[in-house]
Amino acid sequence: MEAWRRQLHEPVRAFPIEKAGPAHVATLKTFDPPLSALEGRRLAGARRRAKRLLFPTEDGELVLLVHLMTAGRLRYLRPGEKGPKAPAFRLVFQGGAQLVLTEAGSKKRAGVWLLTPEAAEEELAHLGPEALGLGPDALEAICAHESRRLHSLLRDQRVIAGIGRAWANEILHHAKLSPFALSRELDKEQIEVLTQAINVELERGLEMRERGANDARTYRVHDKLHEPCYVCGTTIAQVDYEEHTVYYCPDCQTGGRVLKDRRLSRLLR
Repeated sequence: MEAWRRQLHEPVRAFPIEKAGPAHVATLKTFDPPLSALEGRRLAGARRRAKRLLFPTEDGELVLLVHLMTAGRLRYLRPGEKGPKAPAFRLVFQGGAQLVLTEAGSKKRAGVWLLTPEAAEEELAHLGPEALGLGPDALEAICAHESRRLHSLLRDQRVIAGIGRAWANEILHHAKLSPFALSRELDKEQIEVLTQAINVELERGLEMRERGANDARTYRVHDKLHEPCYVCGTTIAQVDYEEHTVYYCPDCQTGGRVLKDRRLSRLLR
């Protein structure tokens, strides 16, 4: 998300908005103010809070908030550049450039909100501290307060903001910690290792994305089932849930133990 923010910051502020919308009925989450209130205004650039992109207007009166969820993609199209025929959301700028939101699959989970700055602040108030730049003292306090499996803890935006499913896999592998380890059971050294892993992996991901790397090149553990671990060569394993999948290396992270995949066990009965 930070790579997208950096990529979009300058282009979206170059020209006033000529046409806002249309938006898919499942994508647009607000109706007042209407999208047409953006027309004629200029965006101040792109900002980010956790996994959400924010586009405040230059006059400070409105904020366009975009949450891509898992399958959403946001693209800036230069004048004349071909784009999707029916995006989930579209902004057209004077001169012909466009900002378009698309979403793969039939489930429309990505969202667009047009809010006042006060409403935007309220919408984001539940989010925890940003993951990138998080220090060991802050993480130690979080782990002491929460008794959670680490993979679940890292993905909870109310606790630590900005880590998704894929990066939780990458971070825990880097830290050599089991995704099922309990946060309150980490010692001081493990807290420091996990803090370093969060920052190193997110910085690596940002660098890769800015270089144009796709998911396959960026992720080294996530979505690599049955492939060899890039550190030790052990086959990457998984625990599959309804909404997400945990990927891990049994040798690096769980002392050789394969974690029980309850969903797969049910399927094999």
